[in-house]
Parts: sequence; structure tokens; C-alpha cells
Amino acid sequence: MNSLYQSTIQSLPLLGRGKVRDNYAVGDDKILIVTTDRLSAFDVVMNEPIPGKGMVLNQMTDFWFGKLGHIVPNHLTGIAPESVVAPEEVEQVRGRAVVAKRLQPIMVEAVVRGYIIGSGWKDYQATGAICGIALPPGLRQADKLPEPLFTPAAKADIGEHDENISFAEMEKRIGSELAHKIRDISIALYRAAADYAATKGIIIADTKFEFGLDENGVLHLMDEVLTADSSRFWPRDSYAPGMSPPSFDKQFVRDYLETLKDWNKTAPAPTLPPDVIAKTQAKYFEAIERLTGEKLKA
Repeated sequence: MNSLYQSTIQSLPLLGRGKVRDNYAVGDDKILIVTTDRLSAFDVVMNEPIPGKGMVLNQMTDFWFGKLGHIVPNHLTGIAPESVVAPEEVEQVRGRAVVAKRLQPIMVEAVVRGYIIGSGWKDYQATGAICGIALPPGLRQADKLPEPLFTPAAKADIGEHDENISFAEMEKRIGSELAHKIRDISIALYRAAADYAATKGIIIADTKFEFGLDENGVLHLMDEVLTADSSRFWPRDSYAPGMSPPSFDKQFVRDYLETLKDWNKTAPAPTLPPDVIAKTQAKYFEAIERLTGEKLKA
């Protein structure tokens, strides 16, 4: 397996590096997105890769694009990433990259919550609401919500936390028509994905989507979709309301970091032990196998 912490592609102009993805220009209208094995926790990028994680994220996103393409167009072009880089760079993109349409990103994350957990649970405990949306009293941690909630967030710079905003604030930032369209599409995507995942014994507790506009103003789904990095996946057979269920993601890393009394959740990141890396890798691999029914294509 070609583990990759940071890509070093010289044949294309580098546009920038995110927490996990490295982006390169392919002409003026396309972009090569390379999903590395970097992992971020508490918005800090760890120093060690999780081998194969980027391939899991990339292949899981492609799977969902195929499943949900009838709801909204997506950024895929169908161009093989191996065809746009130099021969000696092919191993850096195999199984972990896509050539995507270059879109104008909308700087609001579309968060959909189907269950009450995480920051939503904390908000509910304090206010009886999530992001200002009132909920019935007496809900327990990890309870299923009466209806999926759309709770947008303003995108933050790397190392900063995204900020929850109201729907009214989202309307103010991007316009009412586009805000309503994104909300309706996001909830439709979540419902379709949650229904499918349920047939595989997985609960999608919440997720976030990102959107962009093409040169004609057509809305597209972009970036990663319904992965273990952008969503909370819970195994149904160990789900019980009233507690935080185990998840198919970087929870082993988060739990380990929480034990470090001398780390204040800011860079530089502490060293991850080999067993934490191995357990985290196994969770990502299990997630794609359970959802798609296929092993990772290495």
C-alpha cells in the first residue's frame, strides 16, 4: 500500500494543501485533489500518517457520488488522475486522487444532524435547542432527532474551528434562494445515505457537505462526501441512546489525545503510538468494507 503523508507532484502547479488534501491545477478549469494519509484531530494535523486512510476517504466519496448523483451534480470529471501527472508520480495518485471540476466554493458548510451528539448535545443541554432550533425536552445523548436538522457552519481557516451560524445568517451571506436550495439538497442527501447505510448495519448520526458553483451558476456537491472524516458512523449493533456510541473514525486518536495532560490541543501535535495508528487504520478499513461490501482497492 502506498502510504502518503504529503504529495510532491512537480508536473502540475500546487494550489494549496488542506488538513488532508493537496490540490493541484489541471489547466484553468480542473483540479487534481490528492487525499493523503494525514489525520487531524481537534483541528491539529498529526505528525504520523494513518496508512491507507486517504484511499479509504477517496474511494468512499466516489462510492457516494455514484449513489447520490440523481439528487445533485458533483465535481467528478471522469478523467483518470494517472493521466494528468508525470509517469514517476502515478503512485502518488493511484487510488487516492480525482480530477475534479474547478468550482467556486460556497464558504458555508452544510451540516445535517440526524442524532443528538457532539456539539449539538452540549448545545441542547445548555439551551434546549441546537443552533437556535428548539427541540422537545427530555432527549438523551445520541437520541434520534424527530427530523434531520440543517445547521450550517461558517468555514474557518486551517487550525481554526468552524463556527456554527443560524440559517438567517447563511441567507445573509449567500442569498436566500441558494441557502434554501442547499438546505433542501443536504437533507435529501442525508436521508438517502442514511437509508442505504441502515441496510448495512450503520447509523449515520450526522455529516457535513460542501458545495460549489460552476461557471454557469449550477450548484455542485464537492470535496469529500459521507466519509468517516466528515460524518459520524455508528454500528447499529452497539448503538444505545444515553451514551456516546463507538464510531468508525479517528475516535482512538481523540481518546488517546484526551489522556495527555500536558497537550493543550494546539500545534505541535504529540506523537501517536503505533497501536493507536493501527486501531484507527482498522476502523477506516472496516467502514468502507461494511458500506460498500468491498475491500479497499489498494
